[in-house]
Amino acid sequence: MPHNEEQRKQEILKLLQESLDSGSAENLDWLKEGLRELHPSEIADLLESLPPKDREHLWALIDPELEGEVLAHAQDGVRASLLEHMQPHEVAAATENLETDDATDIIQDLAEDVVDDVLGAMDEHNRSRLEKALSYPEDTAGGLMNTQLLSVYDDVDLDVVIRYLRMKGEVPEKSDSLVVVDRNNRYKGMLPLTKILTESPEKKVSEVMNTEIEAVSPDMPANEVAKLFEQRDLYSVAVVDEEGVPLGRITVDDIVDVIRDLGDHSLMSMAGLDEDDDMFAPVVVSAKRRAVWLGINLATAFLAAWVIGLFSTTIEKLVALAVLMPIVASMGGIAGSQTLTIVIRGLAIGQLGPANSRALLIKEIAVGLLNGILWALVVGTIAGLWFRDESLGLVIAVAMIVNLLIAALFGGTIPLILKKMDIDPALAGGVILTTVTDVVGFMVFLGLATLFLV
Repeated sequence: MPHNEEQRKQEILKLLQESLDSGSAENLDWLKEGLRELHPSEIADLLESLPPKDREHLWALIDPELEGEVLAHAQDGVRASLLEHMQPHEVAAATENLETDDATDIIQDLAEDVVDDVLGAMDEHNRSRLEKALSYPEDTAGGLMNTQLLSVYDDVDLDVVIRYLRMKGEVPEKSDSLVVVDRNNRYKGMLPLTKILTESPEKKVSEVMNTEIEAVSPDMPANEVAKLFEQRDLYSVAVVDEEGVPLGRITVDDIVDVIRDLGDHSLMSMAGLDEDDDMFAPVVVSAKRRAVWLGINLATAFLAAWVIGLFSTTIEKLVALAVLMPIVASMGGIAGSQTLTIVIRGLAIGQLGPANSRALLIKEIAVGLLNGILWALVVGTIAGLWFRDESLGLVIAVAMIVNLLIAALFGGTIPLILKKMDIDPALAGGVILTTVTDVVGFMVFLGLATLFLV
């Protein structure tokens, strides 16, 4: 968000907080009127920025006609908290005019027993389209698709298509192309709207349609669909069943959400957090979620402490070791996390696999060795001059080289192993790597000190 937009948001939040705190009818009327001038995504952003109590007050001021759009733009955790206070008929009304994919996202945040009540409160048309979309997992092409689409036959003239569109009076939102099918309703390609406007009306659809855009199956993972959009520079793609019959379409706005969610997931997972968590979730709820991760880290910390305890006699005889220990472990941790991040990113975007993982691993080990030698010389020299002990400088230099090599090796292999085990590397990789670099760093440094210095 640009700096001026960030300032604007903070100013709105400040005025919003003052209006809610005062509670006066005049201020609340002003606030209600002001909300109508904001885009639903901006209102959703405001809701996410408020504590639960203020969030409920603000939600009560939102125009019911905007509730569906606001819910569609809200973060999952915030959306779920708002839905808890809505009746089934209210949810049905809010999602009535939304695109299928947006309405599906909202309904998927409801409890299973509530979903049936919401669907029961809808008219037959809306219930049918949503039941179809809900049959696919959320993180697949079927879960992303919008079932509203227009299709035309490949053997008709463009003039027929133009008259058909005029008769319809409108096209689905965010349409850049029409789906082309044969007389058996099998997918053949996409007809860009620009072709309809610029080509001769006497031309057949088959002459101007784009056959290079392949349709996707409804069970294709969302991240693979996002990769397809990125690589092919697509604005929309059709979703077809096993027989090639169109089921819906995915547009680029849905892919932007997927890419954002993937980025949030990678960032939050490294801290053991869920990207869907509400920033203002109740204290007890947040504490429970983080306690598990803290417990895992505590166990690894005790393992590192146990290794240090094995060399307690050595440390007592040479206090300088206690001063220098964190340097070895820290450098190994940072070097390992660099390799870990590169590998996790490569796996996430499909650029890394069995065919090239060995080449990358060799390269990262070479980088680890080069950096190990460089910083070993720096740290060894400083330690030797600081404590006036050349042997101590040599020991920490060797330990530094070994730990950076180990960090590169494990930073590259841990994500690959976790991937094979169907464990998210972003979630578990950092903890395992930190444990390895701490244990190996302490073991090598204190072990060499025991052998050569004491």
